[in-house]
Amino acid sequence: MRPIDLARVAGLSTQQIRNYADDGVLPPTPRTPAGYRRFDARHRQALLTYRALAAGHGWDAARQIMRAVHAGDVPHALELVDAGHAELHGRRAALESAGRALETAGHEEGPFRGSLRIGEVAARLGVRTSALRVWESAGLLAPRRDPATGYRLYGPADVRDARMIFMLRQARHPFPQIRPVLDGLRRTGSSDALRAAIARRRQELTERATAMLAAAARLHEYLSGG
Repeated sequence: MRPIDLARVAGLSTQQIRNYADDGVLPPTPRTPAGYRRFDARHRQALLTYRALAAGHGWDAARQIMRAVHAGDVPHALELVDAGHAELHGRRAALESAGRALETAGHEEGPFRGSLRIGEVAARLGVRTSALRVWESAGLLAPRRDPATGYRLYGPADVRDARMIFMLRQARHPFPQIRPVLDGLRRTGSSDALRAAIARRRQELTERATAMLAAAARLHEYLSGG
């Protein structure tokens, strides 16, 4: 196969194929006496395996896995695959934890009158006070200030919002995705927006897990020489 033949398999440019060969994503490539690269079915399978791995593990991890395979270090390649599955499991566990916490958040706060200081809120959430300051700097929290001392004072709604932020950050949601959830929560007093965000993230993780499963099948076939 010529570079252009292999490129057409995945809708790539011939330069991308050359880059993959130079980067170790593809197995060593023999050349003709004139210096042209010659690819075969093995290179085609490596290309499809790499792209399947990228769909589940990301491009960088897929590159490292294929490099390890072609360096003859299959155990390390499998360690990288295991790490990807472990990371996905951690994200799923954090998301499920956030979902459970959402259903019990109203009961966990405990009644209080007046306002809480930043240290008291941090203790309730199990976070550092610096985290609350970061969330405030990002525009997600806006506790009022004691006019006499300047200390932050968190009312019940502020504590509720802080807990929502904490749960979403545990589930790896970036700040721009958290803001509309909080806006909906403040506007309606409902946690439906948060439940919808968790449902969307759960679907994304399911799709990634499915891609990882397909990638594992491709990698197994490639390692077996099939």
